[in-house]
Amino acid sequence: MLVTVENGIATRVAGDPDHPVTNGFLCAKVNRYVERTYHHDRLRTPLRRVGPKGSGQFEAITWEAALDEIALRLGSIAKEFGAESILPYSYAGTMGMVQGSSMDLRFFHALGASKLDRTICSMAGTVGMRMTVGANVGADGEGVPQSDLILLWGTNTLTANPHLWPFILKARERGAKIICIDPIRTRTALQCDEWIPIRPGTDAALALGVMHVIFARGLEDRDYMERFTLGHEALRERAAEWTPERTSEATGLPVETIVSLGERYGASRAAFIRVNYGLQRHAGGGMAVRTIACLPAVTGHWRRAGGGVQLSTSANFMFNKAALARVDLGPATRTINMIRLGDALTTADGGVGGPPVKALVVYNSNPAAVAPDRNAVTRGLAREDLFTVVLEHFQTDTCDWADIVLPATTQLEHWDVHFAYGHHYVSLNQPAIAPLGEAKPNSEIFRLLAARMGMTDPAFQDDDLALIRQALDTGAPRLQGVSFETLLEKGWTRLNVPTPYLPYADGEFPTPSGKCEFYSVRLAEMGLDPLPTYIPPYESVERDAELVARYPLTLISSPAHQFLNTTFVNVTSLRRQAKEPEVLLHPADAERRGISVGAMVTVRNDRGAFLARARVEPSIREGVVWAPSIWWGKLAGDGANANQTTSQRLTDLGNGPVFYDNQVEVESA
Repeated sequence: MLVTVENGIATRVAGDPDHPVTNGFLCAKVNRYVERTYHHDRLRTPLRRVGPKGSGQFEAITWEAALDEIALRLGSIAKEFGAESILPYSYAGTMGMVQGSSMDLRFFHALGASKLDRTICSMAGTVGMRMTVGANVGADGEGVPQSDLILLWGTNTLTANPHLWPFILKARERGAKIICIDPIRTRTALQCDEWIPIRPGTDAALALGVMHVIFARGLEDRDYMERFTLGHEALRERAAEWTPERTSEATGLPVETIVSLGERYGASRAAFIRVNYGLQRHAGGGMAVRTIACLPAVTGHWRRAGGGVQLSTSANFMFNKAALARVDLGPATRTINMIRLGDALTTADGGVGGPPVKALVVYNSNPAAVAPDRNAVTRGLAREDLFTVVLEHFQTDTCDWADIVLPATTQLEHWDVHFAYGHHYVSLNQPAIAPLGEAKPNSEIFRLLAARMGMTDPAFQDDDLALIRQALDTGAPRLQGVSFETLLEKGWTRLNVPTPYLPYADGEFPTPSGKCEFYSVRLAEMGLDPLPTYIPPYESVERDAELVARYPLTLISSPAHQFLNTTFVNVTSLRRQAKEPEVLLHPADAERRGISVGAMVTVRNDRGAFLARARVEPSIREGVVWAPSIWWGKLAGDGANANQTTSQRLTDLGNGPVFYDNQVEVESA
């Protein structure tokens, strides 16, 4: 991203035209980054709460007063209840290794605070990939123009990954067909050649059905399977169980659709499958990604550019995370899963044993809006005996519950180094402007807190440039040639991998066996099915028919085109485009409930409810509703959002969230 600066003021952001992926354009959200940075509600000074918790009433204080109060409170809490009663809560609201995974972690490790299992986005699928191909490393998007079939499986590419789209269009120009597999006819599905409206949470069943067709038609690559996979005969037996009829029953798709998809995928030479994190947000999410990840090895598509599956490229960025985090600075402590924040704040032992959570330090996240089971989370945040500190750009829902709020810098105002999810370029984040008001980088805030709390280890003296150098100081072959100096020269550089990158053309999978593991000994040792299988959603007819009878609609609450979870929700121009919370229903579902277009409706289940405006279109599978998200509660008319209805349950692999494993009813408000 290039920033134009005039007289110290950022006036424009744009995609770098020289970057092979950014290619001169930004997404609809980041295009508004200047507006967001200079927003009139930007926090510019530390704040102390003066009203009741949740009221959002604060007074401005100095940094000295804020740091003194935080250090005093954290110190006294650690002394009285033990340091494990202090919980950090963060994710990726501010991206980067320095501002999200360095000085902050050093501080909490030295303090002896509880650790946070950061699983809210990608861990189910990540573990699914690890158990199959060995790492969350997949096909290279720059090879997509050579694909002859593209499956966009559970991904709204034009919203969530727009920089992949030009590569897809090049493949289409060469004759490739584009198929979207999604319960919703998204803006991406509208641009595809075919839309397959799968029943939510049944992706593994469809993948097994596709394998059945491939094996039945003799379309598999036997040479690749025999040389580079483990358990191919057992997989063949498993797939034999998934006839098109059985697959149809599970997925709600016509038998003909399943057979056609299997035949076309098997007949392709280099099919590219892009999966995204939405399809893993249900009970069997990890296994779903694992099962799909087996497909390119069945057909040998890994051999050719444009073939394979991509969930992420992130595991190729082998930064020196250990040097940044410095776990050695403190004792071994308990770990609390961020998905279970509601339980952690409302139980006597933090939900996992040990002392109650008495202090919460939030940065790079807005849990009062994004964490599941929002009613439980806000009950916890309302506790008078909970000391809450939030580092933020704006007064979010979470800030309203805080005792102290600290103003943090945006990406335009600090140093950082970034990995990527969908390409192979390391990026250097250079400050384009001075911090607004009294805002400070997260790294500097934690340095100052460490000093206030008497932490004297030299690790707390490292500045941000030193941290960047430490992140890059690794013997990983793929980072060979990537240095601070090379990044400083043009802002980005490619990892030490070929273009396009074919990670498994000759096998060499980073698994224990060195092969693509259709049969996973590791999963068997965990007590799980060692072969790909279908795990129905928690809230499904297969597992809880009575619940589905009461709440017959599956709610999907993936991000609105204008929002990135709750980031950008307060940007006026983007919120004006999103208009108001809405819910999309199929006409048949709306008719049964007497809901007309534009009516205000209540979406509810036993966990909670929220209001939304009804949109009625055939662009969604019957029995599914979509609430584009995630609205700040206080910017919604009823103070609620879709996470009033989501649960704290965890996925099969990776202990991730099940946001879309969520049955609701919709009725006129």
